[in-house]
Amino acid sequence: MTAKKLTEIIELLKGKVIRTLIVVCANDEHSILAVHQAVELNLIKGILIGDAAKIKSVCLESGIDPGRFTIIDQPVEELAAQLAVDLVNRGEGEILMKGLLPTDKFMRAILNKERGLTQPGKVVSHVTIIENENYPKLLIVSDVAVIPLPDLNQKIQMINYLVEVANHLEIILPKIAIIAPTEQVIQSIPSTTDAALLAKMGDRGQIRGCIIDGPLALDVAIDSEAALIKGLKSAVAGDADCLLFPNLESGNVFYKVNTKLARSESAAILVGTRVPVVLASRGDTTRVKLFSIALGALMAQGRD
Repeated sequence: MTAKKLTEIIELLKGKVIRTLIVVCANDEHSILAVHQAVELNLIKGILIGDAAKIKSVCLESGIDPGRFTIIDQPVEELAAQLAVDLVNRGEGEILMKGLLPTDKFMRAILNKERGLTQPGKVVSHVTIIENENYPKLLIVSDVAVIPLPDLNQKIQMINYLVEVANHLEIILPKIAIIAPTEQVIQSIPSTTDAALLAKMGDRGQIRGCIIDGPLALDVAIDSEAALIKGLKSAVAGDADCLLFPNLESGNVFYKVNTKLARSESAAILVGTRVPVVLASRGDTTRVKLFSIALGALMAQGRD
């Protein structure tokens, strides 16, 4: 079953191995509620690290049995983050999640060269899945949160991550649109020249497992009528599964227009780390965090 809705990610997890999620600074209601829902749905087991008294208080106020989780008391944010990473490295958890702490403190533990979760030769990036009611399927998007201005080699890795996520959603040969302001290759606009190179690499099999086209403006990437009007013949145009943005600014604006103005739902994870990392915003809803946990659990399958 190819997932076309975020709820179908949960369906894809039925019958799969139940992985353990470790949450750093799980002191907020939204994170605890999302983890509890995921536990109740048999998607994960949960380890909550943070202020144990606060965690238990939030659980009781929300009608949740704290005994449904393993709770580890470590109220200091930096120490909680490093403890969580250490537990992952010891094989005591297969998914990591950010709770109520600043992203920089969370990322510092992940990127620690001696004790972190980075992998040699791999770039850490961010993949978001967006469900917009005006598009017939899920859109898999990169990068809206981590890499400010990816170079060509980073974009190749980002495409591979998009393919990996798409494959877990049972999209076998994802169509990847390399986004730029225009379909024309213009030397003074680097995003168009990078896009043309990536598309040619896809044609020649240097990037495998997907169909790549670019440069594509956003309208022709997701609107078949716009592609038809512009006379663009492409297997990707109007039917993209994945969007690779040229920089963080454009990707982040696209994400926020979707989630804030269009009220689209989303899920997001860090990729390129040894285990999937749920990097939900402190302001994200319980539902967004649940979908992100489910995505992390799906990506953790087959990583024994």
